[in-house]
Amino acid sequence: MRLGLAGAGRIGAAHAETLAGFDEVTSVVVADVDPARAQAVAANLGVEAAEGIDALFQAGLDGLVIAAATDAHPELIIQAVDARVPVFCEKPVAADIPGTLAVIDRIADSDVPVQIGFQRRFDAGYQAARAAVESGKLGWLHSVRATTLDPAPPPAAYIAHSGGLFRDCGVHDFDILRWVTGREVEEVFAVGRNKGEQFFADAGDVDTAAVAMTLDDGTLATVSLTRYNGAGYDVRFEALGSLGNAVVGLDDQAPLRSVEPGFTPLPGPAYPGFMERFRPAYAAELRTFLDVAAGRTPSPAGAADALEAFYIAEACEVSRRENRPVRVAEVRR
Repeated sequence: MRLGLAGAGRIGAAHAETLAGFDEVTSVVVADVDPARAQAVAANLGVEAAEGIDALFQAGLDGLVIAAATDAHPELIIQAVDARVPVFCEKPVAADIPGTLAVIDRIADSDVPVQIGFQRRFDAGYQAARAAVESGKLGWLHSVRATTLDPAPPPAAYIAHSGGLFRDCGVHDFDILRWVTGREVEEVFAVGRNKGEQFFADAGDVDTAAVAMTLDDGTLATVSLTRYNGAGYDVRFEALGSLGNAVVGLDDQAPLRSVEPGFTPLPGPAYPGFMERFRPAYAAELRTFLDVAAGRTPSPAGAADALEAFYIAEACEVSRRENRPVRVAEVRR
């Protein structure tokens, strides 16, 4: 297979390295809005560099991986589908709900597969939790808890164009909550605060948030988010049922320190960031994309899944601004 990669930043470079290591991939073509950056990544990995992102569509590709800036996602997805090139795109599909709906409407009549990058669906822990819920061995769920706690904030320039904590960060928790439980979120109540850098407030964003949710079967869920978890990168998920529970992310590198007397500390060190925590999951989702691109399996996470997670994020943002419970149905278009 000959694959293209649009975007040679941190995650794009990591994807390029992963793709180049697959036996089934005979060549990788890297492009970026900064040609020098694409050339540097290509030279480091011994792969090809294209003269600009548009050149990818003349490169005879069997699939395209999009890791470019968010504002480039809609056009690149549409270009790929129009060129009948299967596409993998990092979330989100677009920067907002209208943009996401526009892409979905534009590609609705095409049979070209589109896979969106929700890598937690490919993490072994989350997959085990989903299997435990589906098997019934947890009984009925009464509570679900999800956390995404970043150790340090991204740059101010990123925050200004990120879409906010719920859309940029919490969307992963919203997607995986739907995927593990098999349920939909009906109502949210979100609060957020700023105790860190001023640039969050300047962007109309928050650096820390908590969300209480009600799922469509009455299960209660909570999501905790922050940009300032100094102990390390902490992403966990707990499915708590009438017969048992399943906990994701409680391993030797979880940044948790018990103060109970006699408790043996986790050996650590804590995960420094998302790439280290989810490296196997990123590889697994790209390996799955090879099967999607080859027509061996349907897309495991399509644009409609990204839209559903975005609806939840939008409801959270409305709830935070207006300080009230918001039903997800209120923000549907």
